[in-house]
Amino acid sequence: MGADREGSGRLRPVRVGVYLGCGVLLLTGCASMPDSGDLQGVESTPRQDSQVRVFALPPREDARPSEIVQGFLEALTSDDAQYKTALKYLTTAARKSWDPFGSTTVLTDGPDAKSQQSVNSQDEDGSYAYVLSGTKVATVNDQHAYTPDSAAYRATVHLTRQKDTKQWRIDGLPQGVVMGNSDFQRNYVSVNKYYFASNAPSGPGGRLGTVADPVYVREKVDPMTEMVRALLKGPTRWLDPVVTSSFPSGTDLKEGVTSLSPDDRNTVTVPLNHRADHVGEAQCEKMAAQLLLTFRDLTPTGVDEVELQRSNGSKLCVLGDGTEIIASHGTFEHPGYEYFIDGKQRLVRLSSRNGDKEPDPVPGALGEGGKKLRAAAVSRDEDSAAGVSADGSSLYVGSLVSGASLGDAVLRSQGKTAQDRLTTPSWDGRGDLWVADRDPANPRLLLLEKGAGEPLQVSTPALDGRVQAVRVAADGVRIALIVEKNGKSSLQIGRIDRDVKAGERPSVSVSELHSVAPQLEEVTAMSWAGDSRLVVVGRESEGVLQMRYVQVDGSTPVGAAPSALTGVKEIAASEDERLPLVAHSEEDGIVRLSSGEQWQKVVKNGTAPVYPG
Repeated sequence: MGADREGSGRLRPVRVGVYLGCGVLLLTGCASMPDSGDLQGVESTPRQDSQVRVFALPPREDARPSEIVQGFLEALTSDDAQYKTALKYLTTAARKSWDPFGSTTVLTDGPDAKSQQSVNSQDEDGSYAYVLSGTKVATVNDQHAYTPDSAAYRATVHLTRQKDTKQWRIDGLPQGVVMGNSDFQRNYVSVNKYYFASNAPSGPGGRLGTVADPVYVREKVDPMTEMVRALLKGPTRWLDPVVTSSFPSGTDLKEGVTSLSPDDRNTVTVPLNHRADHVGEAQCEKMAAQLLLTFRDLTPTGVDEVELQRSNGSKLCVLGDGTEIIASHGTFEHPGYEYFIDGKQRLVRLSSRNGDKEPDPVPGALGEGGKKLRAAAVSRDEDSAAGVSADGSSLYVGSLVSGASLGDAVLRSQGKTAQDRLTTPSWDGRGDLWVADRDPANPRLLLLEKGAGEPLQVSTPALDGRVQAVRVAADGVRIALIVEKNGKSSLQIGRIDRDVKAGERPSVSVSELHSVAPQLEEVTAMSWAGDSRLVVVGRESEGVLQMRYVQVDGSTPVGAAPSALTGVKEIAASEDERLPLVAHSEEDGIVRLSSGEQWQKVVKNGTAPVYPG
């Protein structure tokens, strides 16, 4: 933590409190603390034990200004639910005006604090100011939404000596909390809350399609209750236009409810306020389904059952095993096969469940080899497929049924080279087909309704560059694009907005595009790999090609990156995270990576691997 030297040059120990459960506050370590001059950023040591909780210590008697600032910054990283210890470092007025829950600013390292002393030697009250600085990694807003940010951070903390107690306290400070990235990763966890796609058709049996809305909550500070409150408040602003919630507006936890947890039957009881008192059984079950899906993402084993209660404590409804009847992730389909283009430029498939190593041509014309292909996409129900011709100029759509013929191309590109023509297509959850034409003279993002008819040009008002790859999420409301500009390529996520009017073709646009892997200057391949996660192949500035997972909000998910793979050209993943990654490697052809294993060669001659979607 740097040198801690008082005016006499003595070192003063600083204790760090660690709560081990059962009311024990363990005081560990001895850190140095400067009480004059500049303060350096501090990173707490990450702890792997989720039961260990850290609590900061209040200011000691006659603490100097530098110690007050450093103690306050440490208190912001503790597991104190209401920041009660941090408040002890503030004046009475500052306690009333400071809102620690408004935002969290994440810096590469802990904030540096440089003194800007302003004190009259004849005035023992005096004042101090410390400038906090650093480089931002991200911000988390009042909706718990994470946004990458690389801007410089600068804020001022002002201290004054209390006239009655003669103790130094902070009387001016920025709103929210600030901490280094390692402290953020220790304190916070990313969790998906779930809403219903507002423009997507119902699945089999009338089931509703859900959309994951990832947010960050404090991992050791009652995350279940915090997630319920976040879910009830509604979707994050970016996702709000394309999803709905079954909870009536204004629904919240019943007043006085401070904590939720599963009982011995693994049931969570959720008492609601009066806004939900009169909902019907069907709506209540949809509400419970949203909670159950959220709980399953929050806890390793999930929650078996949710009981919703009215404001008077009576039972509103109970839902457990019936969740999948009401709602499900994505498109309700579970991929039966992995697909790729073989050495004969045909579309072939492997069983995704049985680990087959001998591919078979798909039924129908696309598996017969009459049309030479370089890329393909298979519909999510695995009844149809789209293939791009070997030269990239033509797009064909055919049924995956034995004997099915192939008609004329449904789309043609006028690009002069193969690299300036059609991308690999992608099917959404509605059964519509997406593809980009990379022709520099007429770059377009196109949509073919049900894979047929006149292509519909998709509006992309925020697009700055040329689309090089397209992947639509299973929920049908989010799209991932690789966008190239000035020799650099980035991975961007956009929201699919549809304006549907009776008797007219829909108007479709991709809105509010944002980069989700800003540290990569070149992105060469990507695929959805979960409800809110993608797998990406790319390189940083002058770095080697690497493979990693990223969240749709731009954060890095917990867990190891996929094993390194030499010469990876293309990557395919399923939103069903239990299925293996499939890749095309220059050295080994088509390879497969199952959880806990190493890459295994499937076939030497193969390219363009895809899962349905």
